[in-house]
Amino acid sequence: MPLLTAMFQDRIISLKFDFEWPPRSLDLTAPDFWLGDILKTKYFEDEDVEEDDEEIVPVIEEGNKQQLRLHGQQRRNEIALDGLFAPPNQMGLLYFHLGNQTHKVPRELHSLNRKRLLEKLSPKVPNSPAFIILQGGESQTLYSSDTEPLFRQESYFHWLFGVKEPDCYGAVDITTGKSILFVPRLPESYIIWMGSIHPTEHFQNIYAVDEVYYTDEIAKVLSSKQAALLLTLHGLNTDSQKYTKEATFDGIEGFQVDNKILFPEITECRVFKTPFEIDVIRYTNKISSEAHKEVMKHIRPHMKEYQLESLFEHYVHARGGCRRVSYCCIAASGTNCATLHYGHAGAPNDKTILDGDMCLFDMGGEYYCYASDITCSFPCNGIFTTKQKAIYEAVLKSSRAVINACKPGVNWVDMHLLADRTHLEELKAIGILQGEVDEMMKARLGALFMPHGLGHFMGLDVHDVGGYLAGQERLKEPGLRSLRTVRNLEENMVITVEPGIYFIKELINNYCNNPIYSGFIVRDVIAQYYDFGGVRIEDDVLITANGCECLTDVPRTVSDIEQHMALGRQSDVNVLL
Repeated sequence: MPLLTAMFQDRIISLKFDFEWPPRSLDLTAPDFWLGDILKTKYFEDEDVEEDDEEIVPVIEEGNKQQLRLHGQQRRNEIALDGLFAPPNQMGLLYFHLGNQTHKVPRELHSLNRKRLLEKLSPKVPNSPAFIILQGGESQTLYSSDTEPLFRQESYFHWLFGVKEPDCYGAVDITTGKSILFVPRLPESYIIWMGSIHPTEHFQNIYAVDEVYYTDEIAKVLSSKQAALLLTLHGLNTDSQKYTKEATFDGIEGFQVDNKILFPEITECRVFKTPFEIDVIRYTNKISSEAHKEVMKHIRPHMKEYQLESLFEHYVHARGGCRRVSYCCIAASGTNCATLHYGHAGAPNDKTILDGDMCLFDMGGEYYCYASDITCSFPCNGIFTTKQKAIYEAVLKSSRAVINACKPGVNWVDMHLLADRTHLEELKAIGILQGEVDEMMKARLGALFMPHGLGHFMGLDVHDVGGYLAGQERLKEPGLRSLRTVRNLEENMVITVEPGIYFIKELINNYCNNPIYSGFIVRDVIAQYYDFGGVRIEDDVLITANGCECLTDVPRTVSDIEQHMALGRQSDVNVLL
């Protein structure tokens, strides 16, 4: 049994491990790292601790760091504990963790997901041996080149197994609940370019599955288990209108396959988050909220939009371990704020931010494949003009009205209409609109200013699955037809609340020329907002038993935003220069 003995907080402790791993020599010349970040964590809080006087590692203090460095050099070949000072996800410990202050994700997240899914599937399949079989994401290259983009696991596969490597398959025995992972059999050349080739036991320890085999053994293994039925994943994503990839492998034709039972059940499971999943989403929101606050502190007129995008991405990665963002960052300023999905390849956040511009930054980090989706709107110079304040507070009022109303049983269409009504009332008070708000609602005038839906489910995909149940049709009216769900809210759903008011000149002109709407619009006033852009406020919200919890934590009121941005102006230091 591997053992490390060290002095920690004036106690001699022994840390025992009940698992084995291949030994390697370690460089212990950075003691302030490995004692500070390893022994002082709770990685081993469940292990036995006992006294041992034979081996002592000096306590880390400024005066004896050199002594410990020398001690480490002498001992580096004595301690063969592969991965001890690596992140625990390389150690066979049952959680994913990227070190430092990043979130620990227990592997139980996936075993619980499998258990929930089997509870739904068991009544729907025969008693004879039946297996779920999923195909994970595949290795890809950019077009005809050999350049590999950063791999990201397919979401359904991650939900069920939590495997980060490409080209894997996974199976679950519906009768016994046992999980099986199939990994590719790698060529020896892999060692040169990509690193060590791990044995199957490595993946069994890492991912806490029951059995691991190679992908060229799928048919043989399932046959040996007398699989009478395979459930494959095949269904339509109601956001993308694309179908999931159905598993296929050599020999599948020898099995009875059903591709209809699994998709609705696993999709509905993904709609309702477990406590483990909620913890990850709460963490991504925490890190992304902090990153947004950094952007607000460091933005200056005459910077480029992409510089703030870069700052956000750096923060979530460096501080939070979020190597990916959940979607293409929208770092819009000025009239670009009226382009809902600005930041794409044709408009790559490349405008110079002018003094007085309103900014709309829609950005979210991704951790362990779980998304965040946050939008902050503010003036680049930190001071709201009268017009900016009026429009911003109109959107803030609708945001708070919706969040205050969110609870189980509330219909999402009604929440969208609540936001619309609030916007129309406020725009009438500003002088942009005239007439009866009830008549504006009947005419669907709100879609002029908020042409998108109020929000969407969020989880492993930023626009998460399950928005429309079987038989639910999309609404046809302007604005409402863009809703990504029309469901009633239920406990443990995570949904974004993202009302917005935008001044899209071409759309305004169309409405002004339409007799259905033209009487409501005060043309000479709305013309003053053609160069405004827009405001969106987006929070990620967890539906609780009696209401909701806003997971996002950024300054929201005008005064809070101005005070926060003023903090960045107290120093002339700009982190981007």
